[in-house]
Amino acid sequence: MAKFNTYIEHPEIERWRDLCVNEGELCRYAKGEEFVSIGRVARYIIGYVKSGTLKYVLYDELGAEHVCGFSSAGEFIADWPFALYGEKAKLAIIANSTCEIYRFPVAKFIERMKTDAGLSELVAKSTELVFYQTYDRYLALYCQSPEKRYFNLIANHPDLFELFSLKDIASFLNVTPTYLSRIRKKLGK
Repeated sequence: MAKFNTYIEHPEIERWRDLCVNEGELCRYAKGEEFVSIGRVARYIIGYVKSGTLKYVLYDELGAEHVCGFSSAGEFIADWPFALYGEKAKLAIIANSTCEIYRFPVAKFIERMKTDAGLSELVAKSTELVFYQTYDRYLALYCQSPEKRYFNLIANHPDLFELFSLKDIASFLNVTPTYLSRIRKKLGK
């Protein structure tokens, strides 16, 4: 399966993986446990997912959950760049299954930036790549039909339904589960 987050394909991003795996700590998260919590400053700048799946979640004023992203093994999770600047998270990153994550503390990263100029360049490049991905998704919400967004999503991630629930995928596509079921039936999926 192609990685859900396109920024991971950039060669410079490999440095994050090396940092997490070689110098971070490996922790286990149970299904439902939060890596990042809404309203709290993240303790970890980034995590590299060794195994399992996670979802990025927001809640509306009525408390309804809205999924705005996914990550699985071989990808990263982060409240980017807000953790770096000590800002409170506007979303939660929740284990969708049991996960093993190499995590790297914010405090250690900030201290390291004082002596490693390359980390500032990595932060700048990472911010740019995350922005491009997020902007593309934002524009797709306005310019593409739900059917087109679904088709593009499944074309790149054919096993997404094996990793995440129909409800979560529908939320990510900004449609109801019933409407997503109709799209799937219509397209023969």
